[in-house]
Amino acid sequence: MKLCWVTIHVTDMQQSKHFYCDVLGLKIKREFAPGEGFKICFLEGNGADYELIEDASARDEVSFSNSVSVGFLVDSLDEKMADLRSKGVENIIGPIAPSPNDRFIFIKDPDGMTVQIVEHKTV
Repeated sequence: MKLCWVTIHVTDMQQSKHFYCDVLGLKIKREFAPGEGFKICFLEGNGADYELIEDASARDEVSFSNSVSVGFLVDSLDEKMADLRSKGVENIIGPIAPSPNDRFIFIKDPDGMTVQIVEHKTV
């Protein structure tokens, strides 16, 4: 079995696409609107995609637990943190280094989803 995508529900598709594409740097793979007030956008995840769903009838129901996060791998955490700050991202938690080869930070997306940006050095 292979993970194909992770789905999160968002309150504002445009705002979420701005965050994930313009701020984090993900690319739109495909998007469509299967019905009135319903939008779906798949972001390229290089193995497992990241699916955003906006359902106008369920906007008040979008919430995330502090027990769940999604992680994105970068080559340089320092470069990504500088990039995020230049784009106005505040409240960066970290960097945290649980091992000599791993460092990460946490930020929040527009709906409060915890996003982890990870640098993993291979030995």
